[in-house]
This record gives sequence, structure tokens and C-alpha cells, in this order.
Amino acid sequence: MRLQRYEGNPILTARDFPRPVNSVFNAGAAKYGNEYILLNRVQGLDGTSCLWVARSRDGYHFTPDPEPAMVPSTEGPFARYEEYGIEDPRITKINNAYYIVYVCYSSFGCRVGLALTRDFQSFERVGLISLPDNKDAVLFPEKIGGRYARLDRPMTVIGGRRDIWISYSQDLLYWGDACVVMTPRPGRWDSEKIGAGTPPIKTEKGWLLIYHGACRTASGKVYRLGVALLDLENPSKVVGRAEEAILYPAAPEDFLGDVGNVVFTGGAILEDDGELKIYYGAADQVMCLATANVDDLIALCLKDMEK
Repeated sequence: MRLQRYEGNPILTARDFPRPVNSVFNAGAAKYGNEYILLNRVQGLDGTSCLWVARSRDGYHFTPDPEPAMVPSTEGPFARYEEYGIEDPRITKINNAYYIVYVCYSSFGCRVGLALTRDFQSFERVGLISLPDNKDAVLFPEKIGGRYARLDRPMTVIGGRRDIWISYSQDLLYWGDACVVMTPRPGRWDSEKIGAGTPPIKTEKGWLLIYHGACRTASGKVYRLGVALLDLENPSKVVGRAEEAILYPAAPEDFLGDVGNVVFTGGAILEDDGELKIYYGAADQVMCLATANVDDLIALCLKDMEK
């Protein structure tokens, strides 16, 4: 295991919220002014999820806002596709706006929704930006070759493939030129399916991507975190990919929840000293934190590709 778990985990539980909820997990993360922001997926007692901000001055101790930031739409074009909830947000800052990609869940399956905020007080839906079934979308923080870029995970019926793809857009709404970036590795810890976790982090060696992978065991699926490095100018090219998982279920909170054997990230914050704070959901129940030095993760990607 390459990440160091925070000794104060879990950092958020259902008990921390101002009204009864079932669970909190799979948050997007950002820095805004002098605050650390987690935009959490919070599941209510009725089983549907909303997105709820929690704030911190130190990145470790978070306090939820009095009310959710976004709840499922009940009218307008989003309502039909959010009837079962909104889930698993990721936050990317582009220029002066914070864009949020999230999962719209309905009887039609999963679609990717796009919203934005400039102050983490008000939130505006921008568009529905994928066909079903698609999820695990993350935006790159800058244009590549003059176009916006995103990773996502379309789900195929025939063959049941769960790969990471990249596509491009001029306006963040209409996407094309899609191609496969990474695939599951047979016989390994990420053999069943993979999906982007944190938005890509720009480094001198490439775009650093923390992703999740799952494999099937006799007792069900196990979700772990891995790390890969994508080419800066052509991020459909994998420069390096670590062989081993960097975080796997091992702590009690990783097993005691609605879905055990799960660690799943949607957000990370890179500090000025090179420390990477990775925020992850454990067992679809609580929010946790693990850290690593970003250079160590880069070196792990390159080392394993050289073998």
C-alpha cells in the first residue's frame, strides 16, 4: 500500500450532518480561498442521493453546510434523468469556474451531468453531457490542443466492458473523437472494471490519474485505488501505470458499510509541498483521507512501466 491513511479516519460520517442521513461518501474536492471543500454524495434515508458541501480550514476536520448544495431535479430537462438521485461528483477548476461532473441516475440508467459554481454557495446545472450508460467522468483542468478533454467510463452491454475513454469538446456540452485510454488487466487487482477517480493532475512528467479498479473474488467485488500517468500533449497515451494498488480495503471502515470491500475516490488536492491529499469513500458509508508524495506516485508509475 502506497498511501498513508489519516489516523483520524473517518473524517465524515452520517452523524456529522444536521439531519438524519444514511451515509456520506465519494466526494469531489477543491480548494477555494482559504477553505478546503468536499462536495459529498450523501444518501438520504429514502435511498436517493444528493450533493452536500462540507468545509474545512485544515483539510482534515470538516463541517457540513446546513443544507445540501444540489438535490435531484423535480422539474425541467434534468428531472427525468435524476429521479433516482445524483451521485459521485468530481470538481475541476477551469479559469475562474469550478465545474462539477456528476452521475444522473434514473430508470434510463446512468448519464453524466455537468454543473458549475463560482463560490460554492450557488450551483447551476449546465447540461447532460453523455448518453447512457456512462459514469466516472472527470474533466482536465485546461484545454488540450485547443479543446476541453474528459475521461469517462461508458458501459457496454455486449461484452460487459468497463474501460476508461477520453473525448474532446469545444464547449463542454458536445463531445466527440472518443478513444480508449486504459483497460482492465486480466488476472490482476483491476481485472473486472476500472474508472477515473480524481480529475487529472498536471505534473512535469504527465497527467497523474488516481483511478479505481475492481476484481471479482469468491465473496464479491473488491475495489482498490491505482495510479497512472498520461502524456501531457496526448492524454490518450499511457506513459506509466503502477502494477500494484496504492490503496486497498484494510481498515475496519472499509468493510463496515452498505457496500463492503470498497475504497473509492472522486477528489484529491495537491499541496504546495508536494503532498497529495486523496479523499475517498469507504464501504459506501463514510469519508476518509489518505496522503502520499506526488513525486513518489509518479516514480511508481514510471518504474513499473520500465520492467
